[in-house]
Amino acid sequence: MRKYFKDIFQSIWTILIGMKITMGHLFVPAVTIQYPDVKVKLPERARNRLYVNMDDCIGCLQCEMACPVNCIEIETVKSLPTDNLGTTSSGQKKKLWVTKFDIDIAKCCYCGLCVYPCPTECIKMTEVYEFSEFDRNNLIYNFVTMTPGEIEIAKAKAAEYEKEQAAKKAAAAAQAKVASTPVPAVQPSKPADPSVEKPS
Repeated sequence: MRKYFKDIFQSIWTILIGMKITMGHLFVPAVTIQYPDVKVKLPERARNRLYVNMDDCIGCLQCEMACPVNCIEIETVKSLPTDNLGTTSSGQKKKLWVTKFDIDIAKCCYCGLCVYPCPTECIKMTEVYEFSEFDRNNLIYNFVTMTPGEIEIAKAKAAEYEKEQAAKKAAAAAQAKVASTPVPAVQPSKPADPSVEKPS
């Protein structure tokens, strides 16, 4: 019997505790933010939409390898020795043409793991969090600054340069093989025996 009344008291007591919290919030004046004209200030370490500064990108693929959901796709083409790609803001010389740098923000989990390994700090999280789209394809952001024509020219030049280098290597290997092949020694012919008569 005692347990029965104890359970009733405990039930009523827990309801009163919940009502106390409810009553405390009931008389607090509500504050309505006039969104989108007024926006809430984001926390200092908020992670939202990614942005890539292609002027500082060197095509090292560090961010692509760090991404746990494979939302970053990068393609590069090796530049020729005569090409002048410029330098990054930190003074690092660029050696690769970045022909593709796509981020599928629909796949992104906003972990920020791609930001930290970047040696030039060209990829970063922004404060932009309003980027909803009706078409999912519009959530694939293309950051490449090269035009399709420039990309094709860069690929053609790189392919031609690689062929030339492969031909030079093959020629050098052939020359090295010839140089390393031992030349057979010519044996001197024996002098004719005078006792042997030559056929007339």
